[in-house]
Amino acid sequence: MVEWINQISGTPEGARIASLLALSAALLHAIFGALQKGRHDPWVSRAAIDIWVMILALPVALFVVPWPQPHMWPIFAGVMAIHIGYKLAQAMSYQRGAYTVVYPVVRGTGPLVTVIAAGIVFGERYNLTQWAGVATLVAGILGLAVYNYRKLEVGRETLIPALGWALITGVFVAAYTTYDAWGIRQAADPFTFLAWFFLLDGIFMPIWSRRRLAALPRADWAALSLRGFIGAFVAFASFGSIMMATRIDEVGRAAVLRETSTVFAALVGWLVLGEKVGPRRAALMALIAAGAVIMEFGAR
Repeated sequence: MVEWINQISGTPEGARIASLLALSAALLHAIFGALQKGRHDPWVSRAAIDIWVMILALPVALFVVPWPQPHMWPIFAGVMAIHIGYKLAQAMSYQRGAYTVVYPVVRGTGPLVTVIAAGIVFGERYNLTQWAGVATLVAGILGLAVYNYRKLEVGRETLIPALGWALITGVFVAAYTTYDAWGIRQAADPFTFLAWFFLLDGIFMPIWSRRRLAALPRADWAALSLRGFIGAFVAFASFGSIMMATRIDEVGRAAVLRETSTVFAALVGWLVLGEKVGPRRAALMALIAAGAVIMEFGAR
């Protein structure tokens, strides 16, 4: 498997597979967000997911994949630092602003900064058509934020600092996307990187949310544990897919395609949660999808 991954990296076949992985990651990321947003506190839900991520990743990391090479441990330390910064910034933004406003700002900032960072770190270059696709997608996502802001009835007084933290979170999204892509390319076996990534990344949130977990009524533990168990498998598939996509193809393209998760999230809300979409949101969702299509086919 590792040899096959190395063979297709940087090839047209690899680009096609990476695109499918990035789109799969987008759909799964929307499902992951819905699981985290359930009836429990989102940080308690994330802590439950991360506990199961650690439990399931531990035997794989210790007994299935090859042991990391010595030079990988400082890289894993960088992974943990960036992801902790991301989770803290995300918490600060969600605590101060409406999810429907700050989330699109995070997801709209991320791909734009990632494309720029990928050009610096990996020397990736994009033509005018691809940049038009990036601009279209980002405009659609940020347009959703503006639309949701205009519909907002409560929480406007804390929205300015929330948007500041959302922008910082978007920069962290770009940072971990770029850094993780670099990190997985440094590993002799990409599955070793993934196994240890999940194991180490799962440590922080349960510690951060320990008081909230302790205060949870025992009657809620079973439902929360089940949500965490399901969420762990979704996390493996979602984050694993995007990291593998950045391993075998351009980081910027994968990052842009992943942000179609905003469209999938709206569709999940409409089909599963019964939320209204409306013609304006539908048009903005179409704009996001069009941006991804332009970016994808602009490379051909």
